[in-house]
Amino acid sequence: GAGPPTSSGSASAARHPKQKRKAHSLSIRRTNSTEERPGGIQRGDMLDGQDSKLPLALRSNLLDLFGQIEREFENLYIENLELRREIESLNERLTGDGQAVEGGDPTKGALKTKASHSTSQLSQKLKTTYKASTSKIVSSFKATTGSRALCQLLKEYVGHRDGIWDLSVTRTQPVVLGTASADHSALLWSIETGKCLLRYAGHAGSVNSIKFHPTEQMALTASGDQTAHIWRYMVQLPAPQPPPDVSAPCDEDQDSSDREEGEVDGEGPCEVPTVRVATATLKSHQGVVIAADWLVGGRQVVTASWDRAANLYEVETSELVHTLTGHDQELTHCCTHPTQRLVVTSSRDTTFRLWDFRDPSIHSVNVFQGHTDTVTSAVFTVGDNVVSGSDDRTVKVWDLKNMRSPIATIRTDSAVNRISVSANQKIIALPHDNRQVRLFDMSGVRLARLPRSNRMGHRRMVCCTTWNEENQSCNLFTCGFDRQAIGWNINIPALLQEK
Repeated sequence: GAGPPTSSGSASAARHPKQKRKAHSLSIRRTNSTEERPGGIQRGDMLDGQDSKLPLALRSNLLDLFGQIEREFENLYIENLELRREIESLNERLTGDGQAVEGGDPTKGALKTKASHSTSQLSQKLKTTYKASTSKIVSSFKATTGSRALCQLLKEYVGHRDGIWDLSVTRTQPVVLGTASADHSALLWSIETGKCLLRYAGHAGSVNSIKFHPTEQMALTASGDQTAHIWRYMVQLPAPQPPPDVSAPCDEDQDSSDREEGEVDGEGPCEVPTVRVATATLKSHQGVVIAADWLVGGRQVVTASWDRAANLYEVETSELVHTLTGHDQELTHCCTHPTQRLVVTSSRDTTFRLWDFRDPSIHSVNVFQGHTDTVTSAVFTVGDNVVSGSDDRTVKVWDLKNMRSPIATIRTDSAVNRISVSANQKIIALPHDNRQVRLFDMSGVRLARLPRSNRMGHRRMVCCTTWNEENQSCNLFTCGFDRQAIGWNINIPALLQEK
């Protein structure tokens, strides 16, 4: 990947761990060009019919190679059709039996892995048809209530001009959603109306994370400009009266093709109140600051950087208290325990570390080597667990009292980005590179997958998830490279009942 961005705002530059994979996934799309050649044209005609500068021998050699590729492709295509037939017959048998198969997931896993090897060279078109048929079989394992009732789209938050890396919900009233984007800004949103309420424009680089103070109206953002900022906000929630009128024009806007250009409708962030100056600027990192979090009580913060260190600062004085060193490669995330002075940092070096500040005289550190690729995040739960997610396509649940080996391992089909765990029910939300978001319980049982179609869900990689369990309803928020954040209503009692 390229070097750390200082002020370059593009999402692709803002976090190089992802770059290689992105480039690779784009190359798949061009493989189906052979199908588009009109049936009657023979290879010879192609040789003659184009005024090529290449010598004839070289061209025929090339076309010969293309022919071999085409035959290989054909074999894969046939194998794929057979697999699909197999799936359909299994599917019919299942619906014939009319029962939800318990433990159906292993079968799905086998089909998925077989498919992922054989389809890596296939065109996008084949991939999607294959996915369509596998999702049919998967849906028959679930009870018939259908995932719509379990996970409903609540609102889309559109206004950023580049990918959104991180999001978080305030811990004090008024409850608002905050998003951190590669467009150098952080935005605060009204959860109900989807209206942007405030813009923070103090950073000179990609904003990589956002976290809110436990008791005051203060936000902490980390940036590619090598600093973390603490800033105060005041927001006025829209009156509850006219939401339908406010959101109506936005909804038509949602599907217009212009949205990709990041153009914002009339009342976009341009006219939103803007905060441009931080209350405190935390400087001392030599690289991109990728994440930051408040320690319990909110008097200290921790930052994680690509310079391989995490820093602990005093909020009131902006003074550096400790530098936590030991990781061999760039840090990817940091998280603090909700009630104790504990910090966990994750890194590209495939480890995450637990730092203990409970006893002022001893600062112990434990290293956990449970993954085989970049650990993209590790988070504390309200109990005594740590949950870690990785580019190695696994998520592991650990017990703080005995961290020698994980108590559960979730295996998935795509790299996992910043995860979050709901406080009350301890449900883990996994955002994936392949645009899916999946929900699991702490013992590794899959509960649901958020609905995703052309009209619903993320169009590109999902970067982060966060929960909000205010009142009776439980909301999950997701954000991604497609420049939008999405709010979902999760029916947890129904989810747990299905399990």
